[in-house]
Amino acid sequence: MANHTQLGFQDAASPIMEELVQFHDHALMVALAICSLVLYLLTHMLTEKLSSSTVDAQEIELVWTILPAIVLIMLALPSLQILYMMDEVNEPDLTLKAIGHQWYWTYEYTDFKDLTFDSYMIPTSDLPLGHFRLLEVDHRVIVPMNSPIRVIVTADDVLHSWAVPSLGVKTDAIPGRLNQTSFSASRPGVFYGQCSEICGANHSFMPIVVESAPLPNFENWSSLLSS
Repeated sequence: MANHTQLGFQDAASPIMEELVQFHDHALMVALAICSLVLYLLTHMLTEKLSSSTVDAQEIELVWTILPAIVLIMLALPSLQILYMMDEVNEPDLTLKAIGHQWYWTYEYTDFKDLTFDSYMIPTSDLPLGHFRLLEVDHRVIVPMNSPIRVIVTADDVLHSWAVPSLGVKTDAIPGRLNQTSFSASRPGVFYGQCSEICGANHSFMPIVVESAPLPNFENWSSLLSS
């Protein structure tokens, strides 16, 4: 959950998001080092009187060719590793289908015979005390903790996007097309997201709430809802 004056990411709740945060910090340090070097050279050029009769400097040219290549490799390798991790779906314990509508979500638990529900935002006038405005829904997505979850995302009318920052997932919902993503919640909790594709007048009013619970709690909830 984001806080006021927060500058960084939300607390990671999945292995993928932990990797994304680490890569962000790594890339930020590389960018900071490059900016510091450029600032130092600019300051040195402006404050020092330089004179050189050198016409050709192969050593310097070699250095400023090799160093950027090394920096790019340092950024590319972890980035590619995370991309492959995000695209990999290994025998999910649960498959969830999320269907975007104007302006609510429909969820289908495809491993169960009849477990489908719509999820609407709770209006501010009906919001219980202590709940979050424009983020709470009448039916949350419940998933078992520490279990690989596959999410199939599509839309019924216009483009939407199913995004939960704490879990490190964001997938476009396109009419007539099935996209998929996966995550594994590493701790219990309630994680908030929103549609991340402008989809009409009430785009801001179709939040996403994912609740991670221990497996026995999930089994009790699913049996009650499907009965």
